[in-house]
Amino acid sequence: MADGRRRAYIGSFTAAGGPGIVTVEVDPGSGALTVLSSVNAVQDPSCLTLAPDGKTLYAVSETADGAVAAYRVDGDKPEPAGRPVPVDGSGPTHLGLFAGHVLTANYGSGSVTAVPVRPDGTLARSASSVLRHSGAGPHSPRQQGPHAHHVQPDPSGRWAVSVDLGTDSVRVCTLTDGALALHRETALRPGSGPRHLAFHPDGSHAYVVNELSPSVTVCRWDAASGVLTSLSETPVLPGAPARDAYPSGIVTSPDGRFVWTATRGEDVLSVLAVEGEELRLVTTVHCGGHWPRALAASGGFLYVANERSGDVTWFAVDPLSGIPRRGGSIRVTAASCVALG
Repeated sequence: MADGRRRAYIGSFTAAGGPGIVTVEVDPGSGALTVLSSVNAVQDPSCLTLAPDGKTLYAVSETADGAVAAYRVDGDKPEPAGRPVPVDGSGPTHLGLFAGHVLTANYGSGSVTAVPVRPDGTLARSASSVLRHSGAGPHSPRQQGPHAHHVQPDPSGRWAVSVDLGTDSVRVCTLTDGALALHRETALRPGSGPRHLAFHPDGSHAYVVNELSPSVTVCRWDAASGVLTSLSETPVLPGAPARDAYPSGIVTSPDGRFVWTATRGEDVLSVLAVEGEELRLVTTVHCGGHWPRALAASGGFLYVANERSGDVTWFAVDPLSGIPRRGGSIRVTAASCVALG
């Protein structure tokens, strides 16, 4: 930011009493968060992402109709930059920036949408493409059809990668002249219910957290050919998981030595050590609240959006062991995600 302060943005579910999008200041030394403002311009802005230049923030509206919105963030309070744009899909749960477009993963309709971004960061009036998924899985009723849950560019910037909980698969796509096209689909273990994905910093591997079977699938990633290959699967919980254990977020450490996941129900963060092409569960620690929906990592700190306890907790990470130590928290009703600047 021009004033030298570092800001982050927290999404929330307004339908559950959330304040919308909350702007916070980040203390670079302690990781502590201080609330600056909030804006309630769209319903259920549950997932946020910042433009690379840090001047524009994008948010999904996780509703039955589904939309994406842009905000100017050159001050303490985000200002809407145009009207929300329909994504022609229901229940968008995630979004990413790719090839001059905002992509949304639409859980309800099982699709990925591309909305063009104008040179000034605002959004075009309508989507340029919708890629509809097909298929199902063995888990009833969660896998009776496709449920796209996550979408992002790969580290090379050549491919868009989407994770579908309903079809137990990860899709690699291209975007040409505004049109999404399927390049390749990688099948994961039936019934695993993949939810989110994080790449290793060197771009050689991807880690997929599974919601319906508490585990992480390790995949090799070939950016030259756009091929994702499933290698192994590691539990994120010690012993037999409880019936209501549902993993949610996943992030990798900047040095690539650790992977962290969050599990709702158990309300824990899992620390996994990267050992070549395998992961090893080191330990679990309490998430600092209830129902951790999303994780974010930066500068030696880990941030957790705890949806049902209505708070965002920050942890200082031990650089040798990768184990997070709780630092503090702020109140954000129905918190759903943290976007770090």
